[in-house]
Amino acid sequence: MDERTARREIVEIGRLLYERGYVVSSDGNLSVRLDDGRIVATPTQVCKGRMTEEALAITDLEGRSLNGRRPSSELKMHLLIYREREDVRAVCHAHPPHGTAFAVAGLPIDQPILSEVILALGCVPLAPYGTPSTEELTEAMRPLVKHHNALLMANHGAVAYGGDLWQAFDRMETLEHTARIAILARLLGRPQQLPPRAIEKLINIREAAGYLDERARCQACGYLHDLQIACPVTSEPRPPDGKISLTREELIQLLCEVASASSNG
Repeated sequence: MDERTARREIVEIGRLLYERGYVVSSDGNLSVRLDDGRIVATPTQVCKGRMTEEALAITDLEGRSLNGRRPSSELKMHLLIYREREDVRAVCHAHPPHGTAFAVAGLPIDQPILSEVILALGCVPLAPYGTPSTEELTEAMRPLVKHHNALLMANHGAVAYGGDLWQAFDRMETLEHTARIAILARLLGRPQQLPPRAIEKLINIREAAGYLDERARCQACGYLHDLQIACPVTSEPRPPDGKISLTREELIQLLCEVASASSNG
């Protein structure tokens, strides 16, 4: 991608993230890897809904500014993803409410409940907590980046990436939509997972269509790992049966918030 197009798309998608409530204030960050290897990134401490193309930073793969603009302090996670994934050309980091709720609860989004998610995204693992903007965070993410196209970061937020910025944004949107449905399904009762045979059919469709490059044969985390790769999802303790307990007051408050978000959307 050329620099002019990258600048335009970053500003446009930053506005979408802000309008949809995936980021507030100066939260979140976006970046694009240009054809010449330079990185166009959102600047530090700027609201993503009010960015201008001129405000964006240009860096090298070491994070050094090439145009005098300071990039986001969380650029380290973007650079890690670019180093680990040659196919990735864009990264989107945000704090979407429902997806981040999973991250705060210590839960990955890894249950096969929606066929579209298996086809387009796969499971979203949870990286252990690491202090934002430090190597603690990037090292926590490193084992997961090669095998997934989106991650949750414990007590922090979510990151999605892809071959271009629109694909990265679409994956973030799918992550948030899935998290919201999962929460609502848990409020109504126990979510019904797709049976293994149905998952296998979806995996075969996905592989034949080339939707994702990952090999999907790990039963431990659902459907996104090669069996020869140790699954990191099982290394973190999870609540029994993945259940979340709510008081009556908490349930009423959550339902009111979901209803309000739906009416505003």
